[in-house]
Amino acid sequence: MELTQCINYLLTTAQHAVFQYLSMKLSDYDVTPSQYGVLSCLWDKGYATPKQIAETLCLETSTISGVLDRMQKKKLIERVVNKEDRREVRVVITKKGKMLKEPIQEIIEEVNREVLKNYTEEQITVLKDNLRAIASTKYY
Repeated sequence: MELTQCINYLLTTAQHAVFQYLSMKLSDYDVTPSQYGVLSCLWDKGYATPKQIAETLCLETSTISGVLDRMQKKKLIERVVNKEDRREVRVVITKKGKMLKEPIQEIIEEVNREVLKNYTEEQITVLKDNLRAIASTKYY
């Protein structure tokens, strides 16, 4: 099979294009797409464990650790020991992190509109359903 016809190649290049575009749009707020993912996990709940965030974002806990370190330096999050269970560390969104919700959500909507502008609503639904199906299938 030719490389450019391989599903992995197609998914990777599509993801890269969207990631680069989103990175550019978020740069004014000094937030990366990965950091947006963490913020999104925290905006409604206020806190989560690193493990919960990693599971939601389908990332390794070790990967999330570095993202959280950089976010903590930017004062977007804090790590707090749970007073009821001292073994648990919670990632808590700061006021600065909360203030980014509205402008970043506007960027996310804009990026989604731009990326999907050449598709009908029906095509968008089919595309998202197909991507979810690929993501939820266990191949091993």
